[in-house]
Amino acid sequence: MSVLLFGVSHRSAPVSVLEQLSTDESDQAKIIDEVLRSSLVTEAMVLSTCNRVEVYAVVDAFHGGLSVIGQVLSEHSGMGLNDLTKYAYVRYAEAAVEHLFAVTSGLDSVVMGEQQVLGQVRRAYAAAEANQTVGRTLHELAQRALSVGKRVHTETGIDSAGASVVSVSLEMAQKRLDQGLVGKTAVVVGAGAMGALAGKHLVRAGVDRIDVVNRSLPRARRLAENIAELGVTANAYSLDD
Repeated sequence: MSVLLFGVSHRSAPVSVLEQLSTDESDQAKIIDEVLRSSLVTEAMVLSTCNRVEVYAVVDAFHGGLSVIGQVLSEHSGMGLNDLTKYAYVRYAEAAVEHLFAVTSGLDSVVMGEQQVLGQVRRAYAAAEANQTVGRTLHELAQRALSVGKRVHTETGIDSAGASVVSVSLEMAQKRLDQGLVGKTAVVVGAGAMGALAGKHLVRAGVDRIDVVNRSLPRARRLAENIAELGVTANAYSLDD
């Protein structure tokens, strides 16, 4: 029995495909339940963010487990299995472990070093644990991955990479505006890690209002709600509005 990862992310697929695969907590529970109906799969966990959907499972057979997970995600997304596999990546055994370590460390993020994914992995693990779909193997994998991620963020300067991109952008904006950003309205396009980081920096810069625009309105709303908790007015809009 080994860990099998079947995933699609910003590195392998366009936004349109990621949107087809996007899941909420209810969807994730259904995906796990369907995967676990197979006698080949004994444990399962789904990591779903703006930039990735990954299923981690403990399987008795590589090809059989891969077929089960691929078919479930195909049915969930409405994509044909052949179309889905064009954008998917697969990791097995040690390679699956190494991948999750890279994810929690921020090495596989759109913004190098972003910490948001660490919390997302923690929530994915907690949800699977609450639903009793993780056993000894995935429990140990998740715990170690979270520990590695926390250590990387604490002991290295990797977090500064993403922050520096946003900081430079804000400095350029302030130079173009005679009175700076204080009291201004800002628009954040995208509700992923970079959007969240930009929102925090804009609040610190003193903007009065932030409008979040994203293809997925629910994701835009979630980010707007998080920004509003920082003390500014925040609204969410779809790119189709």
